[in-house]
Amino acid sequence: MSAPESSRLEAVWLFEDYVQSLRAARRSPATIRAYRSDLEHFVAWSRPAHVVAPRDVTTRVLRDYLTALTTNGDARSSLARRRASLRGYFKWLVERGQLEENPAARLLAPRPHATLPKIVVREQLDTLLDEDWGDDEWAQLDRAVCEVLYGAGLRVSELCGLDRSSVNFDEGQLRVLGKGRRERVVPLHQKGLRAVLSWLEDGREDALRENSPPEALFLNRRGNRLAPRDVRRILDRRLATGHVHPHALRHTYATHLVEGGADLRVVQELLGHESLTTTQIYTHVSKSRLQKVHHDTHPRG
Repeated sequence: MSAPESSRLEAVWLFEDYVQSLRAARRSPATIRAYRSDLEHFVAWSRPAHVVAPRDVTTRVLRDYLTALTTNGDARSSLARRRASLRGYFKWLVERGQLEENPAARLLAPRPHATLPKIVVREQLDTLLDEDWGDDEWAQLDRAVCEVLYGAGLRVSELCGLDRSSVNFDEGQLRVLGKGRRERVVPLHQKGLRAVLSWLEDGREDALRENSPPEALFLNRRGNRLAPRDVRRILDRRLATGHVHPHALRHTYATHLVEGGADLRVVQELLGHESLTTTQIYTHVSKSRLQKVHHDTHPRG
């Protein structure tokens, strides 16, 4: 797309203004990128249908768009996200007085298939948490990362965003910045705290480089703040067989809390879920595990 064409589209569709409003609402960079990409995709698709401005968009046009995506084989989760992108954008235009009605207000899209989260099997968990990896700085880093992921149930982005000041050793707590920049405080068990302290006192100094961010808790081998891909490499390196995604440790943390009898609203708060509905999936996971145990062990299972 040429620069003049891009400028013309920006003037008509106000994408940059919308992006600024999302930033002001503290939406995550990943969400902002996805929403903008979805909107640009829709504009490109609708151009042959003589849709040149938001006022030309009708509910019928939007339904035809989702139908075309469905025919093209887009996943249900992708369709649901594109629908959310469109609804939010046109709602914003109405609020700004650019449109009188939101053509996406009654737009329907298929719900994503509900899939139970994958749980880390006991053998893999034992390998990550109990095996002796040595005592060099990278072994200390890997140990601390695994203990915090499972011990506090953090998202990988939350773990990477931790600062040294985020750890309260006296109270046994982490201060975490979650989705929407919402802050929460979560407990961390003693083994996890000892692993973090070992990294801070013995390992982190050796990992520091001239350009290292002084506030970052975890650093990678280049001395930069630890990134999600670094965490994935840690898990892959420490597991001889199989693969564990960092988010699976969060799922395992939540499932073990529910199976241990934790109140669901407490689990919701610990995970930083905005809605209890999101947390309730772990009750289904527990039931599924119980059914599997019954099937595998009971004579009439």
